[in-house]
Amino acid sequence: MQEAVIMARGRHIPTVASSRLAAELRALRERAGFTWEAVAEEMGWSESKVYRIENDKSRILARDVKRLIKLYEVDDAKAEALLELARRAREPDWWHRYSGAIPEWFQVYVVLEASASEIRGYESELVPGIMQTEDYARAILSTAPILDSDEEIENKVAVRVNRQARLTGDNPLNIWMVINEAVIRRVVGGPKVMRGQLERLVELAKLRNVTLQVLPFESGAHPGMHGAFKLMRFPADGNPDKVYMELEVGGLYTQKTHEVERYSLIFDHLRARALGPEQTIKLIRQVAAELNS
Repeated sequence: MQEAVIMARGRHIPTVASSRLAAELRALRERAGFTWEAVAEEMGWSESKVYRIENDKSRILARDVKRLIKLYEVDDAKAEALLELARRAREPDWWHRYSGAIPEWFQVYVVLEASASEIRGYESELVPGIMQTEDYARAILSTAPILDSDEEIENKVAVRVNRQARLTGDNPLNIWMVINEAVIRRVVGGPKVMRGQLERLVELAKLRNVTLQVLPFESGAHPGMHGAFKLMRFPADGNPDKVYMELEVGGLYTQKTHEVERYSLIFDHLRARALGPEQTIKLIRQVAAELNS
């Protein structure tokens, strides 16, 4: 079954809990030796329903979780944890309050980001959203050919700012980003806004869980020229690594092993050709200083 999809609008909006539950159910099925077809037959479902539940594309009721627990012969402690996840899966996450301003396909990405233990990626045109300052984000959002209302723009800015909580605090996200030199050279929002953004990048680059590298122009042609991407790794069993690419009208992701491996190889080439973390900080500071002159 195809695993690379365009995330479109739909009724089920995943949460961190539902994403974790889906991954756990997939791992339990595989451990028990069941195929999708066998589970569908035992449960009286279609095979596509099993697929959608395990990929967090449709809601699963608590009573169905109980039936799967029995089918997979799950022990009592694990069963209680799964039922707790099923209960929490019905509770909206913090970003749902902004659902009127951000598309559902992007809410799916926010869930993936919030659930991930590690993200590695390449950005060619702009500062990664999770690293943007409010002013920089506002300037980027104001460039859209069809402008949102002021309220919608502010809600989108708030989402980007709230996402940054994953970089600090308990169990922070490990993130390793390679950014094109154009990202730090292109002045977004004017010199003052851009200087603030560059200073923010330096602050983030000093965090133990953040690695930032600039791919300099002098590197010439490189394997990331086809576009930006993110490799996402998750702590839960059964939740495979994913590659995510953002488009203008949706998000494209794949978890096919050979495609994830290909992007992982591309990332390895990019980080090998990029400036080291200390050189990167030095260059960013230099560019920021140039904005003062």
